[in-house]
Amino acid sequence: MPDAFLIPTIPHPITGRFQPPGSKSITNRAVIVAAAATGTTHLSGVLDSEDTRVMAAGLTQLGIAVETDWPAARMTIEGCGGRLPAATATIDCRASGTTMRFLTALCGLGTGPYRLDGTARMRQRPIGDLLDALAQLGLQASAESPGRCPPVTIAGGPLTTADTASLTVRGDISSQFASGLAMIGPCLAGGLRISFAGELVSWPYLEMTDRVMHAFGGSSSLTPDTWDIQASGYRGRDYAIEPDASAASYFLAMAAITGGSMRIDGLGRESLQGDVGFADALGQMGCEVRWHADAIEVRGRASRGIEIDMNAISDTVPTLAVVACFAESPTLIRNVRHIRDKETDRISDLARELRKLGGCIDEHDDGLRITPAPLQAARLSTYDDHRMAMSLSLAGLRTAGVVIEDPACVGKTFPGYWDAFADVTGMPCLPA
Repeated sequence: MPDAFLIPTIPHPITGRFQPPGSKSITNRAVIVAAAATGTTHLSGVLDSEDTRVMAAGLTQLGIAVETDWPAARMTIEGCGGRLPAATATIDCRASGTTMRFLTALCGLGTGPYRLDGTARMRQRPIGDLLDALAQLGLQASAESPGRCPPVTIAGGPLTTADTASLTVRGDISSQFASGLAMIGPCLAGGLRISFAGELVSWPYLEMTDRVMHAFGGSSSLTPDTWDIQASGYRGRDYAIEPDASAASYFLAMAAITGGSMRIDGLGRESLQGDVGFADALGQMGCEVRWHADAIEVRGRASRGIEIDMNAISDTVPTLAVVACFAESPTLIRNVRHIRDKETDRISDLARELRKLGGCIDEHDDGLRITPAPLQAARLSTYDDHRMAMSLSLAGLRTAGVVIEDPACVGKTFPGYWDAFADVTGMPCLPA
């Protein structure tokens, strides 16, 4: 892949139909639960991406038998029955936050020591709150980098208490901390009770985790205050992964920016993923949104700005910010302070790149205000962040001369993005 892509401008409304690859969020939850289960799990529709491959490799390091057929989007996992086979392991999580957080929690089911590391950016992403929670369970959990960032070391397990284990986690940091802890709960002899301190972020991702746990026989009750998880264990099963709603946002945005229409197959109101709510945001901006049992359709242009709390759909903030640049009035995105700790600072760095395009952007501690202005040609940095690359590419649909650096970074969650972009728009991106 070239070092940079020139995005083609599309002179007509984009119309099309698309089914995204499997959900990264569901894939990585399902493989964790399957690994902890008793028996064999066959997963279909799994996402083939750097994040999911890193997760599969990490489970293998922990002694879990994982068989993958990436071209067929299938994975077979032999569960460990709640006790990790490997007594010790060293795991490279690369840039995958879900792998780092979920495997850190899963290591509580083994003896250790286990050491988990990653990229330079991963060594800047705080994980201290998760380690504090594991320490509440009696594990030895430490971080080596400043700010209590990875590498991390986990030892002192496996967790065997017959009483219900209790811990408290902050709700305003990362939902992945609570999800990782919850997924080991059914494997503890007395179950687990998680209490939340403060406002919860990304509530739909906690619901997603809870529903995946239930699908494998887990028994739990989730409220905004507590997550009570019974010692039910998990059972292996056949499980289908639904398409990725975050990936769908880029294609829905194509219609919203150009005044076209887009149908996304495989998703609907009953989806496990909260990011289907991105379609409702486009509806507020003036698009027509039609919901079907297994599809979402968006028609028309997003012509008006809105004020929106995107806490529940925060992965789609960069996408909506680009759409807002083409509206006719300002948009205020708020309550997403936690996205500063993603693959990059998705508030400051997003604001910087949109300003290169000529956007009038006001940065707030917890969000952005986008005031539409004429856009211009620009060469845009992506910060090794897949969502920055995919969302910023949309600006080129109506702005000549937009160049996206490091386009290969989309491989983290959507390796086929540029091919899909060309298929849907009818125009390939060219080396720049």
